[in-house]
Amino acid sequence: MIAQLRGEVAFKSPTLSVIDCQGVGYEVFHTPFTAEQLKLSQSVVLFVHTHMREDALQLFGFSSQDERQIFRELLKVTSVGPKLALSILSGISHQDLILALQSKDIARLQKIPGIGKKTAERLSLELADRMGSKLSLSSSDKVSKETELESVLQNLGYQKNEIQKALQSLKTKEENFKDLSLEALVKNTLGVLNQTSRAN
Repeated sequence: MIAQLRGEVAFKSPTLSVIDCQGVGYEVFHTPFTAEQLKLSQSVVLFVHTHMREDALQLFGFSSQDERQIFRELLKVTSVGPKLALSILSGISHQDLILALQSKDIARLQKIPGIGKKTAERLSLELADRMGSKLSLSSSDKVSKETELESVLQNLGYQKNEIQKALQSLKTKEENFKDLSLEALVKNTLGVLNQTSRAN
């Protein structure tokens, strides 16, 4: 059972990458959130869930152990397989998924692409009741969300120092900063960056 891969990124796409580990290339499925942490030709460590099928062995990689844990919990839900679990984590960050499950926010779960009302209700019932307080955000989760934000904005061409200034400004303006989703953080930070650009 493969639990972790350490190697160089030989190929990268939003949902699949090849990790070269001492000359052996491992095909790894992942979320766009994990893809943001991968850089071509650079060394990376991915936490892996190995899925065995009759005709194939599939690897699902995650940038954090927390994300892999949530993936594995999703697999325990009735009728949720690896592809759907990965699709769910591709439509919402694992931090926001935890919050939605804890609050049994069916409406938020239904906004995830491919998730209908019945599946949303099943996720809420089976995960919220089983996990309860075990699904909690650590301080490292909050840090990783800001790290993901920086990565997204750097890929859009912004410099790290201007991103950090905009982020600091946003923290001052937004009382509920810690509760914002990654998508909302990107949108709001871009707004601050655009205002700064126009002012200059």
